[in-house]
This record gives sequence, C-alpha cells and structure tokens, in this order.
Amino acid sequence: MKVPASRLVAELRQFIGTEHYYRLLPTFVVTDGLKYLMDAAECYWLGQLYGLHLVDIDINDQPFTVLNLKRVGSGAKIDIEDGNGKVLSWQAVDYTDFPLQSITLYAQWAGEHWVGMLPSEY
Repeated sequence: MKVPASRLVAELRQFIGTEHYYRLLPTFVVTDGLKYLMDAAECYWLGQLYGLHLVDIDINDQPFTVLNLKRVGSGAKIDIEDGNGKVLSWQAVDYTDFPLQSITLYAQWAGEHWVGMLPSEY
C-alpha cells in the first residue's frame, strides 16, 4: 500500500545514512532510504531506471550523478546529470502514479557498483 505524499516526505527526512545496501541490478545497489522510497511509493521502476541509465556513464569521468524527477501531467521527466546541471541522460515517462511532484536522488560509484541514495544519505 502506498504511503500518502505528505507522510512519505516526512518519513524520508529520517534517513541520514545507511546500514545496508540492497542489490537492485548487478552494478547498482540502493541504501536504506532509497529502498524505503521504492517500497513506500511502489516505485522500483525508478530505481531500475536510474541503475540502467548509469550503465552508459563513464565512471572515470563521472563518478557522481544526480537524478531529478519532475511530474508533468500524468507522466514525468527524468534527468540524470553531473551535479552541476550538465544533463548526461534523460527519459520521459508517459504515465506514473509516483506520489510526489518531484524528487532528487544521488548515485556514487563505489569501486564495484553504483550506490543509489537519498540526498540526506550522501
């Protein structure tokens, strides 16, 4: 069952680090906070989308990325950028029931895999 948006925002604030990593893809793991978001908002698709777009990122040039999701009508626009506004990849989503109007996520290369996280866990 999805958590209402106002409660989700409040609960996401509690994540300031992680105790576990959860493998989502072979080269993409997520923190406690991002896993909570995916569970509470029923949006595993968002984590998988992020991880799949990172496959094409050159880790030597770009070991850190930022995902920005913005709701547009019944869909969303998702940009993955370098943290300084340079878009590395993007995708339009025709329909989503994601409960928030926008969200920002981070991913950092950790030597063997990308670690996806909430900004408060960075």
